[in-house]
Amino acid sequence: MTPHRNLPAVRAGRDNRWVWDFLPEPEPWMASGLCAQTDPEAWYPDKGESNRDAKRTCLACPVQGECLSYALKHDERFGVWGGMSERERRKLKRRPPLAELPEAS
Repeated sequence: MTPHRNLPAVRAGRDNRWVWDFLPEPEPWMASGLCAQTDPEAWYPDKGESNRDAKRTCLACPVQGECLSYALKHDERFGVWGGMSERERRKLKRRPPLAELPEAS
C-alpha cells in the first residue's frame, strides 16, 4: 500500500490488535470491530485495488452499524468503514432522508 498523508497511522497494539493512532481516544465499540484483528491495509486499498475482502469482513462484524455511523458523522474520506467505500458513503450522504422522499403512487 502506498502511504498517504491523510490515512491514519496504525500500529500493532496489545494482543496483536491494531491501534488507530489518529483518534485522540478510540470509541469503545472500535475494540470489538473485526478490523481491529486484521491487517489495516485491507481497509485502505490503493487506487484500482479491490476492497472486496474488507467489505466481506464488515458483513460479519458485530459493530458494522456503529462504524458506518461514525464514518458518516465524521466525514471519513478514505477507506472502508461499516462495509462501504468512500464513494458509497458519499452517495449515501447525497440521498435525501427517507422522510423527504416523494410518496409512491
